[in-house]
Parts: sequence; C-alpha cells; structure tokens
Amino acid sequence: WVVSEQWYQTGKALLKPLEEMDAVWMRTDPPVTIPYLYATYILDYINPDKTLVINAPTGIRTANEKMYALQFQEVIPQTIVSQDKSVIRQFVEEKEAAVLKPLGGKAGEGIIFLQASDRNFNSLVEISTKQGSEPVMVQAYLPAAKDGDKRIILLNGEPIGAVNRIPTGKEFRGNMAVGGRVAATEITPREETICALLKPKLQQDGLYFVGIDVIGGYLTEVNVTSPTGIREIDRLDGTHLAKQVITWVEAVKNNGG
Repeated sequence: WVVSEQWYQTGKALLKPLEEMDAVWMRTDPPVTIPYLYATYILDYINPDKTLVINAPTGIRTANEKMYALQFQEVIPQTIVSQDKSVIRQFVEEKEAAVLKPLGGKAGEGIIFLQASDRNFNSLVEISTKQGSEPVMVQAYLPAAKDGDKRIILLNGEPIGAVNRIPTGKEFRGNMAVGGRVAATEITPREETICALLKPKLQQDGLYFVGIDVIGGYLTEVNVTSPTGIREIDRLDGTHLAKQVITWVEAVKNNGG
C-alpha cells in the first residue's frame, strides 16, 4: 500500500563482511521461500559474539507464523492443521464458522471465512489446499474479530506497544493491507498474561522482535519475519518504538551480546 510521506532514507549500499556489523536485521517479507531459507543459512555462519542477528535465523526457520502459536494451547482458539477436506468440513460444522489460513501467507492474503453451508465450501478448500496437497490452518471463528484484531509488538518478550485493526465494510479481515482501520488500544491483563507465557520460548528461539495477533483474548498468530504496526502505534500513541528497539540493540551490544 502507499504511504503519504517519505518516512525513511535509503543509504548507500556497501559491500562489507557481516561480522564487521554490530547487528544484522533480517526483515524480509514472507513467504519463506527457498531463497529466503538460503539467506538464513548464510546468517547462521555469523559469529554471535561479534554480531547480533535479529531475529535469529534458526528461530525464523523454527517459527512458522501460523503454527508457532500451537505451542500455547491454553491461549489459542480451537485449531486444526489439515489438507483433508472431510476433516476440515467436520471441524467447521462443529464450530459453525471458522477461518482458514494458508500456512505461508502474509497481510491477510488467502484468509477465508468458512461456513459448512457455503455452496463454495469444497471449491474454497480445494483451492486453498491445492487439491489436498498442502495443509492449511483452520481456527474456530471468534465473533470478537468484528471489534478488531490487536497487533502487539514484543521486544525481547516484553510488550512495548499495540494497535487495534478493525475490519471495514463487508470485509471480515482487519489487516491493514486489506483496508483495516487502525485505532489506539491498551494491552489488557489477559494479553499481558499471553505475552508472559510466550516470553521464555521467544527468548530461547532468539525471536527478539515479534508481533503477535490477539482477538478477544486469544492468540491467533506469532509474526517473526517482518511484523508491522510500529508506525501506526507511534502515530496513535505519540511514541517512538523504533528508538526503543535501537536502544535495546545498543544495550545488548554494550553488554557484550
């Protein structure tokens, strides 16, 4: 999408050994393709005592942005991962409505609202699973989605800001890339509990800069490749999250990280 102002500057490209850098930021949009994986393999060879890589390449490979949340069953909606049309239909019938998500998508791409009564049900599932050859995630639909899909930014496991993304018109997705309206919001005690639950695992996996999605108090996604929302949070809350992030990186380096 198009921004109304040029908010960044592009510096001169330099060819330098990565270990001469204090930090390397791996911030490429998904999907995680083969070239993307190759880039993470290259970053694996950086000496972590010399250069901080954000996020850790092993962590990025480990953390599929849809399935990573499955480790935290107590705070996610009822969820299955399957490419079997009959299994998906049974789940949707039990839940009355569900949301189907491609495992490698971004920015709401390919996410479908499903009801078993939809005459296009079979076709939608066949398209999404590539005729049953690729699994998808199916989550019970959360009615609270109409009130917003909250993006919470975590830095080293700690929440530093949040923005609510609200669907507009007939669209059920709140993603900004598909026209979702953004609104200021607070982080609730329930959401603080979710963040605290994730923190040890995120730190263990070297996932320092993360955006989690929460709907109605349920964790739906853990975004680790290129989480958005900083500029919207800054604009709505009068903060400067980018400065907080860079200050943290400098502190890690100054402490020998």
